[in-house]
Amino acid sequence: MIKLVSWNVNGLRACVQKGFNDYFKQVDADIFCVQETKLQEGQITLEHGEEYDQYWNYAVKKGYSGTAIFTKIKPISARYGMEEDEEAEGRIITLEFEHFYLVNVYTPNAKRDLSRLEYRMEWEDRFRNYLLELDKCKPVVVCGDLNVAHEDIDIKNAKANRGNSGFTDEERGKMSTLLESGFIDTFRYLHPELEGVYSWWSYMPKVRERNVGWRIDYFLASSRLALNVIDAQIDCQIMGSDHCPVMLKLADFSE
Repeated sequence: MIKLVSWNVNGLRACVQKGFNDYFKQVDADIFCVQETKLQEGQITLEHGEEYDQYWNYAVKKGYSGTAIFTKIKPISARYGMEEDEEAEGRIITLEFEHFYLVNVYTPNAKRDLSRLEYRMEWEDRFRNYLLELDKCKPVVVCGDLNVAHEDIDIKNAKANRGNSGFTDEERGKMSTLLESGFIDTFRYLHPELEGVYSWWSYMPKVRERNVGWRIDYFLASSRLALNVIDAQIDCQIMGSDHCPVMLKLADFSE
């Protein structure tokens, strides 16, 4: 079995002060992916033993975006971004393993006033094409903050939020298109009707306490990996960020 964890930490240095290392040790993942690290090279040192290799993609802009992967399984190769001239926001790390690609992603936010929605739409198309190219070679696992609640069941107040950033018809449509292109939402694959399970809550008072949340953090996988999906969970009780960790367990690929 391979255990994968993904967490938007909303600032890794801050999250370390709020129990990140304790959770990291407790969950004992084979592969641990992080989004929104908000730091530059050399600004943090994490000691997780020699068993974990570390891969970092930093944004050029200080205190912004950024992704990282800690893995016990040595990858064949690592790639940063989608293209050679990728905008330097540190949003994507792709590791190639023997049986699958792992893509850790922090999807651009459309912004509250939707000023970045057009860019987001163009980015979504490029990202889907990137995943489909990888999928031609071997199956793909995608994890991270995808910045969209896909269906009404994935958000507490669907009616009131329709049209808001992260719940526009356009963003939700791009997620549908991606899934229809040959991917599964592993959590919904195992829990198609489970309500009230979210991965992000506003920092406004008592919002998390009342579980007024959104499910915007995912593990997606190539459809042909469906039989390998053993478990998919959301660790809602874990604090330290406005997001909580999400987890995927895959059956071993050995024959």
